[in-house]
Amino acid sequence: MSSTATIHTLDNGLTVIVEPMRDVRSAAFSFLLPAGSVHDPQGRNGTAAILSDLVLRGAGSLDSRQLTATLDNLGLQRSESVGVKHLGFSGATVADRLPQALAVYGDILRKPHLPADQFDAVREGLEMTLRAMQDEPRQRLMVELRRHCFPSPWGTPTYGQLEQLSDISSADVVDHYRQLVRPNGAILGVAGGVEPEDILPVIEEAFGGWEQVPETELVDGEYTPVIEHIAHDSTQTHIGIAFEAVPYRHEDYYTAWASVGVLSGGMSARLFTEVRERRGLCYSISAVLNSLPYHARVLAYAGTTAERAQETLDVTLAEMQRLAEGIEPGELERCQARAKSALIMEQESTISRAGSVARDWFHLGRVTTLDEVRGKIESLTVDTVLDYIHAHPARDFTVVTIGPESLEVSGGIS
Repeated sequence: MSSTATIHTLDNGLTVIVEPMRDVRSAAFSFLLPAGSVHDPQGRNGTAAILSDLVLRGAGSLDSRQLTATLDNLGLQRSESVGVKHLGFSGATVADRLPQALAVYGDILRKPHLPADQFDAVREGLEMTLRAMQDEPRQRLMVELRRHCFPSPWGTPTYGQLEQLSDISSADVVDHYRQLVRPNGAILGVAGGVEPEDILPVIEEAFGGWEQVPETELVDGEYTPVIEHIAHDSTQTHIGIAFEAVPYRHEDYYTAWASVGVLSGGMSARLFTEVRERRGLCYSISAVLNSLPYHARVLAYAGTTAERAQETLDVTLAEMQRLAEGIEPGELERCQARAKSALIMEQESTISRAGSVARDWFHLGRVTTLDEVRGKIESLTVDTVLDYIHAHPARDFTVVTIGPESLEVSGGIS
């Protein structure tokens, strides 16, 4: 089945994807703005995170309270996020209120107040968030794992670094907005009970006058796998493991996804059954496939006691490498069943679909249909997944640990 999405690019470069879902009464939007943490100025990591909050503190003719009340009165279920590449703004409401919501976001993105008198409060709020993350070893571990396993600047922490917050000024945030929040390179996904011919004029009116800004270039730094330990006085040890995979745009992405699903796709997956259930080594273990535009990693986590940490690490690495010895048809079938369930839920969620079409356009330059994704999942076989595993073996590990003692990685990082 071909895509029902309409793709339209405004004269200023804003890419708009509208996908009608005619059996629903709601509608949703998802903005991706090329202003994420990867663009934070050197030594001022956290600038994008502050902007994502400050940009909603008044826009157009509305002050902060009036703006919040307006969005609430529209019944908008909304969220903001700071990603590596993008700032994300999304929302869902009943379909006939979507034009009003988009008009408000036209002011938020084009005419934010960015009030200097609220900057300190926003920065202090971010500081509290970062301190809370420091007190939660698992969150801290995954931030450090990403920072070490991706080439710079792609591992830049999305919420910033405590030691750099004090160097960020209100002027830095305004500069970040002026240089990076722009229509050219931005993507707007819309899905739900809307028709392109009705919603595109609304979008043109709200965003057509948004002026372009020159794009910024990113240069990848060098990447070398590392083993890092962070000393922490505790009875627990937290283990993070990463190794290279293929990104979403790669033709083997779904076989890569399936290989990770065999490892960590529920309580019947290998890491849970072997490391936690059979051996009782840890209280939590998981792995995910994390994709950036041109880089991807499998990111794994295990939480255990300090006494059993070394064995947990050894067994987890062994299970990752043991995938190459073969997988059972039932393991793959369970992965496929989970994926199909997720597709059904996405089919019923306008905000999920709006996010998907925007993400597809960013990574692929096109929109995948749910039927296309279902076909890719159903076409997976044990042989194709094993072919991927053999071509992209689990090796060259980056390992980060937090706990009382450092651990040994057998055979180094190769």
